Amino acid sequence: MQAWKGEGGVTVPVAAARREVLAPGAAGGRPRALADLSPAYFGLVMATGIISLAAHMMGRPWIATALFYLNIGQYAVLWVLYALRAVRHPRRFFGDMVDHLRGPGYFTMVAGTCVLASQFMLLHDDLSVGFVLWLLGIVLWLGLMYTVFLALTVKAVKPPLDKGINGGWLLAVVATQSVAVSSALVAARIGQPYRLELNFLALSMWLWGGMLYIWMMSLIFYRYTFFRLLPGDLAPPYWINMGAMAISTLAGSLLILNAADAPFLVSLMPFLKGFTVFYWATGTWWVPMLLLLGVWRYGFQRFPFEYDPLYWGAVFPLGMYAACTFEMSRAMAFDFLDGLPELFLPVALFAWAVTFLGLLRAVARHLRAAG
Repeated sequence: MQAWKGEGGVTVPVAAARREVLAPGAAGGRPRALADLSPAYFGLVMATGIISLAAHMMGRPWIATALFYLNIGQYAVLWVLYALRAVRHPRRFFGDMVDHLRGPGYFTMVAGTCVLASQFMLLHDDLSVGFVLWLLGIVLWLGLMYTVFLALTVKAVKPPLDKGINGGWLLAVVATQSVAVSSALVAARIGQPYRLELNFLALSMWLWGGMLYIWMMSLIFYRYTFFRLLPGDLAPPYWINMGAMAISTLAGSLLILNAADAPFLVSLMPFLKGFTVFYWATGTWWVPMLLLLGVWRYGFQRFPFEYDPLYWGAVFPLGMYAACTFEMSRAMAFDFLDGLPELFLPVALFAWAVTFLGLLRAVARHLRAAG
């Protein structure tokens, strides 16, 4: 049996080490059944979509187009799987929504929908489909935001802080900022009289997402520094610490570019630029920290590196950092940052390819087991 050596030289079985970070039923390498489908699987759509958009921004149309069409298929398949899970396993499907660790994973549905809407508008110049997906993203945001957090607030039995929170909670921030991004893109492409209102919606969501990050990151950082952290606790969604700031930077950059069509944005320009740089600087600080924690987890603690759907939550921030840096450089004439997007896009593509290969192997194992 595989094992990793934890603190104090204590050998811990792999299955036990992974129990905290994988969906139920995944321990021991067994294929996930429909009942155990991760609520965070729309992270696949998020990661594929943002890398496609970053490639489009940086003049690599064949990569952008290929990932765009792949993402349409992935989005459709995931909706079918989620619908089947809701019908066949309603207790598990809705029970996950009120779980402190798994519930925030559903926010990937919002972000994935809004990222695909952005792809339709930017890559395909299709405002009609983009608009429908944007509306769906808002409906999902409203339903999930108040369902998940209301349930977590009123439930009687709650876990302690060190067991009930991780970087996955910041998917709520990513979902909120994804609505801000898609709203800004719709506003730039739609005529009056709704352009002002849409820009105001984008601004409001941008501000709310920033406030939500401050609330949650305070708890996550406290958990980091004042509770024992085992390798099994350091799940891939901790990369959302950076990804949430990266998408906030992207939303702020789009608001700056939209200022010509919304006079109230012009009056807020110093604030917009200052907070956009603030978000970018915070996200940049997290990059070395997360890399060092990864070295500690996989190098020193020898935690097994095996496919998990949660790894899409680590791929997405890499692509988003490339996209947001490129867009901020364009919005604020920061030409000296042009090398960073060119560096991070290949890294994001490599991470996506490795994780996608792991997904294909996991599907193949599941099919063999089902056969």
